[in-house]
Amino acid sequence: MNAIEAVVVEKAKRAKEAARRLAYLPTTVKDAGLLAMADALEAQMAEILAANARDLEAGRLKGLSGALMDRLMLNEKRVKEMAQGLRDVVKLPDPVGEVVAMWRRPNGLEVGQMRVPLGVIGMIYEARPNVTVDAAGLCLKAGNAVVLRGGSEAINSNSAITRIIATAAYRAGIPEGAIEFIDRTEREAAQVLMRLNGYIDVLIPRGGAGLIQTVVKTATVPVIETGVGNCHVYVDEFADLSKAEPIIINAKCQRPGVCNAMETLLVHEAVAPAFLPAIAQRLKERGVEIRGCPTTLKFVPWAKPATEDDWHAEFLDLILAVRVVRSLDEALDHIYRYGTKHSEAIVTENYTNARRFLKEVDAAAVYVNASTRFTDGGQFGFGAEIGISTQKLHARGPMGLKELTTVKYIIFGEGQVRE
Repeated sequence: MNAIEAVVVEKAKRAKEAARRLAYLPTTVKDAGLLAMADALEAQMAEILAANARDLEAGRLKGLSGALMDRLMLNEKRVKEMAQGLRDVVKLPDPVGEVVAMWRRPNGLEVGQMRVPLGVIGMIYEARPNVTVDAAGLCLKAGNAVVLRGGSEAINSNSAITRIIATAAYRAGIPEGAIEFIDRTEREAAQVLMRLNGYIDVLIPRGGAGLIQTVVKTATVPVIETGVGNCHVYVDEFADLSKAEPIIINAKCQRPGVCNAMETLLVHEAVAPAFLPAIAQRLKERGVEIRGCPTTLKFVPWAKPATEDDWHAEFLDLILAVRVVRSLDEALDHIYRYGTKHSEAIVTENYTNARRFLKEVDAAAVYVNASTRFTDGGQFGFGAEIGISTQKLHARGPMGLKELTTVKYIIFGEGQVRE
């Protein structure tokens, strides 16, 4: 065992031991730990921002994209939001120990299902320091230990944040080892983590398509696939165009570097002549580059021709692919072919079309007359999220506390034996 492997294994061992105690830790103790973590983030904000400034400077020297720099950047508002997220999690019911079903068998046995923690959760993620806090807080409340491995771009931020919240949590009664951070930036550290069967119960990657696919293909530990978002907004022929414009602007421009931002706009041909030139101008004013189909180029002559790759792309930037479609069926076909099963939206006043869209689109979140930017644990009332699952096992969509548990069967008898 080399030095890197030894570090990762030792942290995983500590997390596994902590998980055993976390599984039955009282809610009051877990909540006290979360509140202490929130207070510590605010009390030591200067240290966190100083560490983040070092990461930002290194990112600038490396030439990181604007989207990555935005994900990496912390300020007073974002740190306070992280702290508030922990306090919001405290307000949520503790899922651990909840009996979700109970039934009686003909032989008199009472059979039920009880929620229990998953155990030790491994997180591999890129340049988003807020993930460190969200993951630690949600895992702790759901009775899980967590082993964090952030990207090298955020090493200073993540190291400072983990040290601060872990120290606060342990002082409040959380078992030591519940929050472990791998401070080795070598790729080998992540590869070791991916194969720690027996220590890590489930692995959750958060980041771009490259990271997620690497984890899916490399890991021997079970993986919950998250995050790649080629999200669409379809403006139907029966759309209220006064609703469509703010939805599109928000979905593309409010924060373009995140997975729930719109990447492709589909417009019905009946409304395209009046709507496309106007919305394109609004987008252009906000710095959006449009890459359009041939019909789009007729209405937006300054747009660039779209390539086949553009329909597949998760731009994570102020770039938008635009296509004019002849029908709802064509819009559904496009989403089926190019979508990543993340978030899709229709703008329409037609009840039948809205219901068809909700029924036929295969995605974790499907919207009628609302921005895709709402696909978020906090927005859905989960306090925070550990990721947005785009697969179907064992969770789908924003993953909150319940998604970080499984069930065990509990059986009450009166001396029954099987014949």
